[in-house]
Amino acid sequence: PALPPPAADPPGGGARAPRSAPPSGASDRLAATAMPTAATGIPRLQWPLPGPVAVSRTFIRPATPFGPGHRGVDLRGSPAGPVLAAAAGTVAFAGPVAGQGVVTVDHGSVRTTYEPLRPAVRVGAVVRAGDLLGWLTAGHPGCPTTTCLHWGLLRGVEYLDPLASFQRVPPRLLPLRPR
Repeated sequence: PALPPPAADPPGGGARAPRSAPPSGASDRLAATAMPTAATGIPRLQWPLPGPVAVSRTFIRPATPFGPGHRGVDLRGSPAGPVLAAAAGTVAFAGPVAGQGVVTVDHGSVRTTYEPLRPAVRVGAVVRAGDLLGWLTAGHPGCPTTTCLHWGLLRGVEYLDPLASFQRVPPRLLPLRPR
């Protein structure tokens, strides 16, 4: 199932196939914004794709700097769909890497990366959260559909899980109404 956009309802993510909850607990939900900057050094993040979001592949931390892993999360998207800045920052890179379009936004203590896309921004551009970075293109390896956005988060040279930057909120169940 797809996830609602952050403005409408708290988002969630999952492993391998889209799920409505993050991998650490089936009943956990993620808040619409990241934990405060002071606590983590990570700015408030929002989803880099508009509308409902489905996570098709989660972050897998490599054991060593050059070891195997998945250095970000894959979000299912629409071909030529807009890719948006997850937080305010300055475009540090916009161009091809190994034949794929990539945009990197510097947020001060961390950077976010977005690929594959056709960049709509140039290096040095100042962006706000939600600003257009480019248009999603097909061809991300390991994507179960034709189009996925690989969304990464880095602190220095350390890759972080972008989903971990969202605050977990326990579910709240309402009592059944008598019939």
